[in-house]
Amino acid sequence: MSTRPEDERLSPGRTVAYGFQHVLTMYGGIIAPPLVMGGAAGMDTAQMGVLVACCLFIGGLATILQTLGIPFFGAQLPLVQGTSFSGVATMIAILNGGGGMPAVFGAVLASGAIGILIAPFFAKLLRFFPPVVTGVVIAIIGVSLFPVTADWAMGGSAAGDSYGSMKNIALAAITLLILLALSKSGVAAFSRLSILLSIALGTLVAVLMGMADFSQALAGEIFAVPAPFAFGAPVFEVSAIISMMIVILVTYTETTADMLAVAEITGSKVDPRRIANGLRADMLSSAVGPIFNTFTQSAFAQNVGLVAITGVKSRFVVAAGGGILVVLGLLPVLGRVIASIPQPVLGGAGVVLFGSVAAAGIRTLAKAKEDNMNMLIIATSLAFGCIPMVKPDFYAAFPAWVGTIFQSSISSATIMAVLLNIIFNELNWGKKETSQRSVYKHQLEGLADGDHLVGGKLYDQQGLEVQIIAEQPGQAGDRPMPQG
Repeated sequence: MSTRPEDERLSPGRTVAYGFQHVLTMYGGIIAPPLVMGGAAGMDTAQMGVLVACCLFIGGLATILQTLGIPFFGAQLPLVQGTSFSGVATMIAILNGGGGMPAVFGAVLASGAIGILIAPFFAKLLRFFPPVVTGVVIAIIGVSLFPVTADWAMGGSAAGDSYGSMKNIALAAITLLILLALSKSGVAAFSRLSILLSIALGTLVAVLMGMADFSQALAGEIFAVPAPFAFGAPVFEVSAIISMMIVILVTYTETTADMLAVAEITGSKVDPRRIANGLRADMLSSAVGPIFNTFTQSAFAQNVGLVAITGVKSRFVVAAGGGILVVLGLLPVLGRVIASIPQPVLGGAGVVLFGSVAAAGIRTLAKAKEDNMNMLIIATSLAFGCIPMVKPDFYAAFPAWVGTIFQSSISSATIMAVLLNIIFNELNWGKKETSQRSVYKHQLEGLADGDHLVGGKLYDQQGLEVQIIAEQPGQAGDRPMPQG
């Protein structure tokens, strides 16, 4: 019987409840790309609704594939999949290039298919992700999400004139206090469901404050099946495909970081083969996505934070969340209900949610060797990762492909951490020479595991002193030379 922590099975009720938490956590993120792309393409409300429903539907299927897995596809880790925001800028550029949505879908489909083939090669780079690198990556994943939760707390994009009002921030603060109170309650069920319960209670408070509007929840279709190629057959343009391949490399980096992060949090073991299976699942979902009118798929960092804060490691919980996403894709009315949850409520919960990811990164960094080289790697990589957050226009004057890669905080920090780790820890030049002191092999034969020297005396594993016998005459030459 498997003893992997991610294979834990909970009762059906708890599985669905915890899975629903994952849906609430990532819902805003998964519908953002289709809303942005639909707006850029000049779509009407009905067409944008189709894009959103398709993203939910494919995101759910991708999550089920990633968590449950089939041969060669799926990391079998508690990872939620959804439409990636990394490629939005590139897809808008393709859109504005004259090819329209068919060119966008063609580029996503082709790059996803190519991505399946090259995934094993990327996965072999796992040896370049020691704790000093993974700690930086996990920490920057959490830090990069802080602007998201701050924006939610201020009201989000739909807040209008009330954006940043004390009323919005107060609602976020109330939700945060509810979450902290539930976590401190001492009741295990409340603690593990603190995110879901705080969002539900925060929404109730919003209703009482007149800040929640569910009037549009029943407007529109109740049931709808995503239709293949609803916006026309894909068009394949070489330049567009090349541009999306850069996005695929960024997606590889982010998804690998998320896999390493969730493995660190859950205590799971990952190797290049498992990473490759996860990346292939990403790319298969990305290749199938355009058929059902959606875009590149990747793992969602905010859900890694949910695993950390709740301690629920089961991949079957996340698979249940994937099933809920599929249902939401088929029942737009339920999606509209969830979309009606006020953004400040999500912002209040996000403070703990995303902060826990950063905390997990700091915990991983504690495992790295303490020396000046690693400190240099950490400092430089974190700084590079923060640049796109504090100065979004920093790469405006650079070539477009540079901006595509480094505009992502996660990609910037990861690339810099990997390169600096190779330079300072993998390459031999610049390293200090080892001591030239030596001992003879036969002098170690009497030692056992756990023997150690303290103050010139030898002790065994239990702390008992080991007698040192004086050398016999004629053996003085066996002494180790003090210096080479």
